[in-house]
Amino acid sequence: MTTTVVTPAVTTSAADARTRRQLAALAVGFPLWAAVSVAQAATRDGFDILRHPLSLLSAGDLGWLQITNFVVAGVLALVGARGLHTAVRGTPGDVWAPRLVAAAGIGLLAAGPLVMDPGANFPVGAPDDLPLVTWHAVGHMVAGTVSFTALIAACLVLARHLTRTGRRGLAIACRVAGLSLALGWGWAMGGGAAGTLTLAVGAVAAMLAVAGVAALARRGV
Repeated sequence: MTTTVVTPAVTTSAADARTRRQLAALAVGFPLWAAVSVAQAATRDGFDILRHPLSLLSAGDLGWLQITNFVVAGVLALVGARGLHTAVRGTPGDVWAPRLVAAAGIGLLAAGPLVMDPGANFPVGAPDDLPLVTWHAVGHMVAGTVSFTALIAACLVLARHLTRTGRRGLAIACRVAGLSLALGWGWAMGGGAAGTLTLAVGAVAAMLAVAGVAALARRGV
């Protein structure tokens, strides 16, 4: 019988490669969600970012695109959270940063099949108002609340991590991104003018900030 001995160097190399793949999933997943959402917002007939939340893209005949977009982003965030856990181990934020990213991923994953009700004249021919009458529409709002809250907190925790590790510029960017989502979300929920736009900008900013940290962490593995 031949016994194969795996050396520690080989084992470490394989683990590092796995961590890099996991971090790549997070670095790509959030920007991909943003790109697909913005592309649809610019091309879907009747969609107006000044009136319609990006989540409403899940409604209508082409709604499967945004549903899939949510699910893919959620899965990639969950994968990336595992890599982030490894990459930031032993540093400030090593406990909560991965957990918050995972929570955001769970929210996105749930938001996909929990579709918003058509409204605000989208898709074309939908009611003028933006109702929340079905269980899945309410579920989508709950899932969105989980994702937004987790993203805001993740940005702040990662900002602390970056400050303590000497990356003050990116730390400031993370804080600004988290604050932009908090303010944009609050403005939208308060019925502010173009609130759907402020929410979209804040969500994309927070996602890109987290993705940027993942890309940076991947370089250090």
